[in-house]
Amino acid sequence: MSGRIEYISGPVVKAELPGARLYELVFVGELKLFGEVVRIQGDKAFIQVYEDTTGLKPGEPVERTGEPLSAWLGPTILGRIYDGVQRPLKDIEGISKSPFIARGIGYDKAPPLDLNAVFDFKPAVKPGDFVQPGDVLGSVKETELITHYITYPPLPENAPGEVEWVADGKYKVDDVIARIKTKRGVVEVKMWHKWPVRRPRPFREKLPPVEPLITGVRVIDTMFPIAKGGTAAVPGPFGSGKTVMIRTLSMFAQSRIIIPVLCGERGNEAADALQGLLKLKDPSTGRPLLERTTIIVNTSNMPVAAREASVYMGTTLGEYFRDQGYDVLVLADSTSRWAEAMREVALRIGEMPSEEGYPAYLPTRLAEFYERAGRVVLLGNGERVGSLTIAASVSPPGGDFTEPVTSNTLRFIGAFWPLSPRLAYSRHYPAIDWLMAFSRYVDTVEVWWSKNISPEWRRIRDTLQSILVKEAELQEIVRILGTEALSEYEKHILNVAFMIREGFLKQDAYNPVDTPTSPIKQFLLMKAIYIYYEEGLKAIEAGVPASVLRELDTVKRLPRLRMEIANDVAKEELTKFIEALTSEIRSTTAGRRP
Repeated sequence: MSGRIEYISGPVVKAELPGARLYELVFVGELKLFGEVVRIQGDKAFIQVYEDTTGLKPGEPVERTGEPLSAWLGPTILGRIYDGVQRPLKDIEGISKSPFIARGIGYDKAPPLDLNAVFDFKPAVKPGDFVQPGDVLGSVKETELITHYITYPPLPENAPGEVEWVADGKYKVDDVIARIKTKRGVVEVKMWHKWPVRRPRPFREKLPPVEPLITGVRVIDTMFPIAKGGTAAVPGPFGSGKTVMIRTLSMFAQSRIIIPVLCGERGNEAADALQGLLKLKDPSTGRPLLERTTIIVNTSNMPVAAREASVYMGTTLGEYFRDQGYDVLVLADSTSRWAEAMREVALRIGEMPSEEGYPAYLPTRLAEFYERAGRVVLLGNGERVGSLTIAASVSPPGGDFTEPVTSNTLRFIGAFWPLSPRLAYSRHYPAIDWLMAFSRYVDTVEVWWSKNISPEWRRIRDTLQSILVKEAELQEIVRILGTEALSEYEKHILNVAFMIREGFLKQDAYNPVDTPTSPIKQFLLMKAIYIYYEEGLKAIEAGVPASVLRELDTVKRLPRLRMEIANDVAKEELTKFIEALTSEIRSTTAGRRP
């Protein structure tokens, strides 16, 4: 099961490799570099190598493994930092004795899991129970924050059967913890298994995305929400706040498991992001956030081909925890670098380029990636539900949203959060452009907001959004004719829009009062601005100038509420404020006639 290198072109190697399969994992050269077969022509195989190919020469051996590139799934995943092929970077550093990754470090030297780690296994089944692939066999306490559920793996060779024996007590990750008697024979189940990264893990049924994923970011949760099991894209140029957005979502999004994938970003930026992620604390417990996080890193100075693997690896890890019944969030930063790696490999193996040199299958690959998100009914007995949400940043050159990666991404996502350099340079964060952004989940999450927060949520949200659109139209008039050309009603619109921008959309990610914002605080802040708008209209009809309304004490306080009132007292304090605001605006009409 071996062959020979014929020629090398950057990260692509052509080899004579009889019997090779598409996407098969191979080891290339004397150093046994990681590679994956991406094209086959007769006995010839084109291999994308996930390590630096410098020094390789024709004639060196290529060794087949007979299996695809796969993720190792089991306890000890959490808290680790992997490269694109799931090698633990800390272990590699110890082996390399250098800040740079040495070549040829295989799974034998740096295994993705600690197979000798001992856990206290608590069974969830007993001998005689009938189980199906996907059923929970037991659990171990992997970290203080996460219980790791060991399932009967949904591998093709595993069939339903009867539990013959199940463990109870302390066992290694590599120990057999159950034996399942099936029609095909006895299956020995360990705490871990492998799964091909390009193959989506199965589920019983996909459910509609009806529950919002609360992130604590107001412009997302209220204006452009994402549902659990949904997809979102965050395109933006350099310096627009993508990294801070990823940090905020990692820390505050109400997903149990967080998997950031730093794909092809600059090394210094990735290092800064990593340092920030490692210092984060779980807001509800104060424990290190890393206890419910797995990080995958492939920087721009790492081999280009490994960028593609890193995205699939992160998604597979996410599906694995989804299958345990958790809500999982995968954050990919960025898919542009992934697509660039795809383009380079495609051009080197001679595939016909499409727009801007990208391969013709770029839309297909993007669709395959985003379609792996979803809220699903899991395999096995019972009605267990898990979700995988995907939010990915896009780095369009020059901020051009018409380029192929961004424009094709728009076809497959449910929420679009474009970052505006204009807003970023004016210190308005998050710099999401509310005129370009959209969400297809507003209708589906409305039921949750109406039931759990207020039936007024949708009406107020839509009103505030329409005011922002109206403001953009009025600003064109102001630029040409000045504010004197506006009516009192139009001046009021501009004043309210200012309150929406400064008092609601703008948010300080590093202020513990301002971020995160609870759903009830979000709604009441929004309602306070809505009351200013509605009651102000009545006052203007009664002859009160918009400038008088703007100078009221309660109105002047509106933009500061987000940073003055904490989440735990928001309901009481903001309700009182809304009453005071209503009273003060109505007092301006005393003695006036409309």
